[in-house]
Amino acid sequence: MNLGRVDLNLLRVFDAIFEDRNLLLAGKRLHVTQSAVSHALGRLRDLLGDDLFVRTARGMEPTARAMSMAEPLRSALRQIEAALGIEPFVPDAARREFVVAANDYITWLLLAPLSERLAALAPHVNVSIRPSTRLDLAGQIDLGRIDIAVGIFADVPGRFHATTLWEQADVLLMRQAHPVAHRTVTREDLRTYPLLTVSTGGQEEGAVSGFITERGLARQSEMFSRQSLEEAFPDMDAGPRLRISVAHSLAIPALLRNSDMLALVPGPLARAFVSQGGWVCRATPYATSVAAVRAIWHARNAHDPALQWLRGELAGIAASLGVGGLDVVGDAAGGQEE
Repeated sequence: MNLGRVDLNLLRVFDAIFEDRNLLLAGKRLHVTQSAVSHALGRLRDLLGDDLFVRTARGMEPTARAMSMAEPLRSALRQIEAALGIEPFVPDAARREFVVAANDYITWLLLAPLSERLAALAPHVNVSIRPSTRLDLAGQIDLGRIDIAVGIFADVPGRFHATTLWEQADVLLMRQAHPVAHRTVTREDLRTYPLLTVSTGGQEEGAVSGFITERGLARQSEMFSRQSLEEAFPDMDAGPRLRISVAHSLAIPALLRNSDMLALVPGPLARAFVSQGGWVCRATPYATSVAAVRAIWHARNAHDPALQWLRGELAGIAASLGVGGLDVVGDAAGGQEE
C-alpha cells in the first residue's frame, strides 16, 4: 500500500467509529458532521478493500480486519500526538469524556467526590463509569475503551502503569443491635454467626485464589482475603460459614438489617456504612492481609495531559478521604483472639 494515499484524518475517523459504534456519535467526537464521517469511512473502505464496519441493530459492528487494526492504530495515533506535542489540558475549557472502570464500592467512595470536583473545575468534562468486574477488563484498556481502572490487582503487565491510591484490610460489619456489636469479636463468634461476603466472580469464571486473570492482568474477584480466613481456620468445615455471597457491596445493608450475619468487607467500605448510622465495625479476630487499591492505565496514555490531570484528581481525592483499612471503628485492627 502507498502510504502517501493515507490521510491521517481517516485514521482518526476509524478510531472514533470503533470507539462509538455510531457515525453520529463519532462525528460529535471529532466535531464534524455525520455526512463527513460517512464520506471518510467510504474513502477508507476503498483504500483498504474492506467494509471495516457493518451496520447492525447494535450499531456499526467492526469486521475482523477492523478488529485487528484497532489497537495498533490507536497506539500509533497516540505516539504521533506525543511526537508532535499535545496541547495542555485546560480543565475549565476542556470538552472530553473520561471512561473509568470501578466497582460499586469504589464508585461510591472515590468517584462521587470526583463528580463534584468536575462540576467545579471542569464543567464540560463527562465521566462514564464502567464495571471493573467485566471479564474483558484488560482487553478494554488495550483497545482504549477504558482510560483508567481502579481496583485490586495481583499482577499488572508491563504495558500498563499503576499507582496506589490507598491500602485496606478486612473488617467485620454488623447491625448496631447485633449480639457482639459492643465487644471484641472472637473466633468462636465466627463459628456462631454466618458470614456475608462480596464476590464478583468464582471458579466457574476462572477465578483462582480470589483473582481472575485476563491478558496477563489479575484482578480481585472476591472483596475479602480468602487466604487470611483459611489460614486462620485451616479446617473450614468446622470454621466460619460463608452463608451469602453477593456481587454488589451496596446490597449489604439490606441483607444485614434484620440478620445476625457478619459482613466481611474492606475497612473503607465498612466505615462508609458506619458514617450513615445504624452500623458497627469491628476487627477480625485473626490477622488479615493488607491489599493495595490501585489505579491502572495503558502505558501509551502515560503522557496524555488530560489523563495526567484525572489521575492527579483521583489521587488527591483518595488522600483527602483518608481511606485505608488499617484502623477500625471501636476496636483494634487485626487483633488476635486472646
